[in-house]
Amino acid sequence: MSGEQEVISGELSAGDGRIVVRLERLTEHPPEKVWGMLTDSVDLARWLAPGTLEARPGGRVQLDFGNSGTPIDCEITECEQNRLLAYSWSSDGAPERPLSWELEPTEDGTRLALTLSLPEDELVPIACAGWDAHLEMLMAALEGISIHFPAERFRLARSWFETQVREQLAA
Repeated sequence: MSGEQEVISGELSAGDGRIVVRLERLTEHPPEKVWGMLTDSVDLARWLAPGTLEARPGGRVQLDFGNSGTPIDCEITECEQNRLLAYSWSSDGAPERPLSWELEPTEDGTRLALTLSLPEDELVPIACAGWDAHLEMLMAALEGISIHFPAERFRLARSWFETQVREQLAA
């Protein structure tokens, strides 16, 4: 178990009532393939949730997590094919939770960075752990493997992020 906990990581910073978190993954797949996983409705359902994403500035993101979460209905704020995708992880009336996906080509594939800007509240560790788990599902989906939501990893990540948030807020 301690080996798995070591791979949970992220960069956190706090200020102005928000927590900013950056999660990164490296993959041997080219940015075009990673981009497809982030934007294609069929691929989104394999690692995140059923729904649609119109990959253009002003396009809609509509995802339905069923009984396991709040439906997402928001607008894309930035979109540069194979490089950058940004929108708010929220719906009408909910606090803004902007996120951005950045894809950087590497010699061996792609560095994928997810940056979240979250209201400073008790949901931060849950949101971070959820995204960490979904990133694991994304990495598996890129390999053509379908996995269930990794609940054990979510629990480990939630504990890790609770500690990180406490330390950031105490600083």
